[in-house]
Amino acid sequence: MAEPRPTRATAENWMFPPADGWTYDRVRDLDVPFEWELVAGRIVPRGQTKLWHDQVRNEVYFRLRSARRPPYSVAAERCVMISPDTVLKPDVVVYDKTGEDVFTQDCTPATKVRLVVEVVSPGTRMEDRFVKPALFAEARIPHYWRVERDSDDLPRVHEFWWHHEAGTFAPAPDRAAHVGKLRTDVPFPVEIDLRGLVEL
Repeated sequence: MAEPRPTRATAENWMFPPADGWTYDRVRDLDVPFEWELVAGRIVPRGQTKLWHDQVRNEVYFRLRSARRPPYSVAAERCVMISPDTVLKPDVVVYDKTGEDVFTQDCTPATKVRLVVEVVSPGTRMEDRFVKPALFAEARIPHYWRVERDSDDLPRVHEFWWHHEAGTFAPAPDRAAHVGKLRTDVPFPVEIDLRGLVEL
């Protein structure tokens, strides 16, 4: 006789997903001493970040929040539902807040997201360069920024847009990598002094 499928992820069973994988409804109340994401039905712990990462994430959030225009909102580490079995927490998210219920909504649907920003850490290079962009592109999120620590310890921002024909992210024309200053018009006009994002 097959064992019954677990109905909820717990601190004791989260690392053993059922054959069809976890869904967000079955893991949303998981109480464990670490941050996590749900990727293809599996719970993936999020690693500890360095101060450089957190400074850059926070400052990018503040700059985008200051520049936003209706109907956009900006959030840090906001959970984004790609599908019922894949829920990610990007470092910064810009989304269309039209019709969003701030009192009851857990996750922002990927269809509402206009920009995802990931600040790369030593332990997340593979995810931020390959795994997450593929998932965001599959969800047709229009824009993706990957922020890397450059050789001078300052941020370098790689700007990508969703290529409709290829179905994947492509470097943004004429602004694939930003050094020193970031200027872009999407999802709204913003100019960011990248040197001011981190205290060296």
